[in-house]
Amino acid sequence: MDGKAAPNGVATIEDRILRITGYYGYYPGYSSQKSASRSSVIQCKPGGNCPSRHRGMTRQLSPLSVAEDSAAPILELQNRSPSGICRHSRVERQSRSGEEGTQTHTESSSQEVEGQTRCQSCTSTFLKLIWRFLIILSVSSSWVGTTQFVKITYETFDCPFFMTWFSTNWNIMVFPIYYSGHLATAQEKQSPIKKFRECSRIFGEDGLTLKLFLKRTAPFSILWTLTNYLYLLALKKLTATDVSALFCCNKAFVFLLSWIVLKDRFMGARIVAAIMAITGIVMMAYADGFQGDSIIGVAYAVGSASTSALYKVLFKMFLGSANFGEAAHFVSTLGFFNLIFISVTPIILYFTKVEYWSPFSAVPWGYLCGVAGLWLAFNILVNVGVVLTYPILISIGTVLSVPGNAAVDLLKHKMIFSVVRLGATIIICIGFLLMLLPEEWDEITLRFINSLKEKKSEDHADDITDSSVHTRSRSRANGTVSIPLA
Repeated sequence: MDGKAAPNGVATIEDRILRITGYYGYYPGYSSQKSASRSSVIQCKPGGNCPSRHRGMTRQLSPLSVAEDSAAPILELQNRSPSGICRHSRVERQSRSGEEGTQTHTESSSQEVEGQTRCQSCTSTFLKLIWRFLIILSVSSSWVGTTQFVKITYETFDCPFFMTWFSTNWNIMVFPIYYSGHLATAQEKQSPIKKFRECSRIFGEDGLTLKLFLKRTAPFSILWTLTNYLYLLALKKLTATDVSALFCCNKAFVFLLSWIVLKDRFMGARIVAAIMAITGIVMMAYADGFQGDSIIGVAYAVGSASTSALYKVLFKMFLGSANFGEAAHFVSTLGFFNLIFISVTPIILYFTKVEYWSPFSAVPWGYLCGVAGLWLAFNILVNVGVVLTYPILISIGTVLSVPGNAAVDLLKHKMIFSVVRLGATIIICIGFLLMLLPEEWDEITLRFINSLKEKKSEDHADDITDSSVHTRSRSRANGTVSIPLA
């Protein structure tokens, strides 16, 4: 027993209770000190003079002493009391409810983030589809507009080579337009000379020299001029629908030349497409009995498609692939070559009266500028579309010019299409679409068919499982048990 304990042993029992219950404010002698303080307070009567005891009482009841000695015990006793236990349980419940609310808020916020991500992905996909559709529509409408403007220009101005030369000169503006877009969109802007030198690497590591300018630009400029000139000559003999359909054969000619010259992969589907293109050409020539202007117009159109295919194959052979800046630089270089070296040809044709116009004011400059502007837009869209989207979209836009020209010929010119011409046009367009198949189209088709078969077998197995479960539930509901056979 403690020497300072009360005679009745209450202090010792209180110390034991506080020690057993784990009272945080407990220390040895706490009960004795507490009883002494109580006795000192009781012995000092309200009216008596107890200075020493009053000082002790003041010391014990001062704010600092109360805060140090009795703040923790009072709080602990409140927590140990029944009301304290209730408050503690309420605090735990509130903390649990707060945690549950936090988890619910986190889940709801994650669901909102997922919803926003899905919405953004759907929006971006929708915008990409709109952008691709606009590219296809722009390519098709620009080519249709060029063809129809040429037909209108022929009514007052019959000079196809001059129109070709005048339109090709506008290609000089392709690189300035590209550089303007670079200044508007690029974060690190370059000077025109630096950008020109960077894009001139398409000609080699040394850039564009006079030797390379004559060696590389001359053949491509001649093929460019021949392609456009023969296309315009064909429009003098045939309708716009027939010429645009025959020009789509260049895709088949590109495949044949690439297979022969570049040793590209042999594909049976593209051979079929080439055969269909040749069949359409023959049917188009047979429409008027292989005589008159029809056969000449077909020859011009096929020649234009052939030179276009040769241009593309030679470009791939000598220059390889090019980005938008390099392609813009090359097309502008062709325009400069046309302006410098081919300008003598329309002058010769004028003085020999092959392409002669009497008053200079009679030239329909408005129609000529319309043809040149639409042709320039088509060339820019082709180069931009190949870089920003897929090349197949440009090809689709080109083949859609056939029904576009047919609609214009039917509504404006009241053109009546014969069955043979219509069949030839459809065959050529189908062959063109077969050319757009990828090289691994057969493997892709087989994988797609196998995936469909696997999905169908999984669905069939799920149906069998569901039917067996339904049968067992019905048997149990009727009081019978179905025993599966071994």
